[in-house]
Amino acid sequence: MKIKQIFGAMLLLLTAALSFQACSDVENPTVDTGLRTGNATKINLYRDTVALTDLNFSIGKNTAIVGIEADGDWTAEVADESWCRLAVHAGNGYTNKYSYTKIEVDKNEGQARSTTLTVRSGNLSKVVTINQNGTGTDPNDPFMSAFTFVEKLKIGYNLGNTLDSNPYGSWWNPEGKTPIDFETQWGQPQTTPEIVQAIADKGFNVIRVPVTWGIHCDADDNIKAEWMDRVQQVVDMVLNTGCYCIINVMHDTGASENRWLVADLENYETISARYKKIWTQIANRFKGYDDRLVFESFNEILSKNNEWGDPGDASCYEAVNKLLQDFVDAVRATGGNNTYRNLMVNPYSAGSTPAKLAGMQIPTDVHPNHILASIHCYDPYWFCNDTDVKEDQQWYIYMFDASVQQEIDDVFARVEKRFSGELGVPYIFGEFGAIGTHAGMTERVKYAQYMKQKFAQYNTTGLWWMGLLDRKAMNWYEPEIADVLVK
Repeated sequence: MKIKQIFGAMLLLLTAALSFQACSDVENPTVDTGLRTGNATKINLYRDTVALTDLNFSIGKNTAIVGIEADGDWTAEVADESWCRLAVHAGNGYTNKYSYTKIEVDKNEGQARSTTLTVRSGNLSKVVTINQNGTGTDPNDPFMSAFTFVEKLKIGYNLGNTLDSNPYGSWWNPEGKTPIDFETQWGQPQTTPEIVQAIADKGFNVIRVPVTWGIHCDADDNIKAEWMDRVQQVVDMVLNTGCYCIINVMHDTGASENRWLVADLENYETISARYKKIWTQIANRFKGYDDRLVFESFNEILSKNNEWGDPGDASCYEAVNKLLQDFVDAVRATGGNNTYRNLMVNPYSAGSTPAKLAGMQIPTDVHPNHILASIHCYDPYWFCNDTDVKEDQQWYIYMFDASVQQEIDDVFARVEKRFSGELGVPYIFGEFGAIGTHAGMTERVKYAQYMKQKFAQYNTTGLWWMGLLDRKAMNWYEPEIADVLVK
């Protein structure tokens, strides 16, 4: 009897408490979470705090998080669920925070398409148009899209310190030197079909051939014929293996004495004129090549003050964007296969800080879906790089631990959000690698394994910066890393 009385009293208290809470949620919606059931008096949709009227996706598979500002129960639906789906179809309203749903779209293999997202509560509704580009927007387009190009890439290798060699200073006089003298000046042997074939046979299927151009031009910025011929020979070596090839404008940027391509808005007109003339010549030489050859705008462009971090003058970002547009316009104007060739662009210094990513815009193009982005990732810096400066060696990271993984995770998340989510373009990591050896082979292998895992997670890939292969002895002197990359 006593037990029944206690149980009855507890049940009565619990019922009263629930009744009080239910009344509180309706009559005083600002208590605790701000939950409010019933019909909304307002409905607004946001993405990253920006009000939505339409939502635009590129042709690739993608997602977007939509914030729902509604102070009453709501439902959501998309008109065509064959390619566009919602993760959450209904929710409660709140007076002081958003509800959320996620929209996912499939890759579009056909024409551009649209549908609608409708959110309702009582007599209120909000409609957003969802648009997705298509691969078939131009029936005359003979080339694969930039999205398809990235999908075809397995893992890549940078043929660095060859055609990009940029000797400067009093220690080396370039007068009278041949293209092979330049190509071997930084310690690598002359590139041969055997070297390139060894890279392809290992399992790398995209090779980036960095090229420096300015020191191989005459006073009128005409590229010397013997240099252009040598670049074409190496490109042909790469393509003859069945690999994809990327060529660029390399150490015309950077911090060397010979650099001239800088993010300097004050001198933009002079820089732009030279830049466009050089790219026009490159594009004309290769305009008959198929879509396995990709042009990259430039490498790690810096301010006139050689700032590797975020530049102090925000106009540097504007200068970069103007030069990227010059690149696209100059290549497209040469016609032939360059009308549709995939073009690769990158931010200031090819970096991935929030400021550098936010400062970059994708150039406008007469043909959609033929631009991809690239960043370089040697993060964390003191894990991936060695230094001869003794006092800086105190910052070395020797172990591939959770903190290293977190820094890499943050880079991928930022890049995915900016390029795929906001700008709607595919991307790759044009350079990456634990190229310093202080961490030891075991830890560097862990790094390579983790980067491969992240590439798979984000449907992209990367190109390791040099190393791994002794091109003189023709043996893989770091096979542990190479095997992980091509596995």
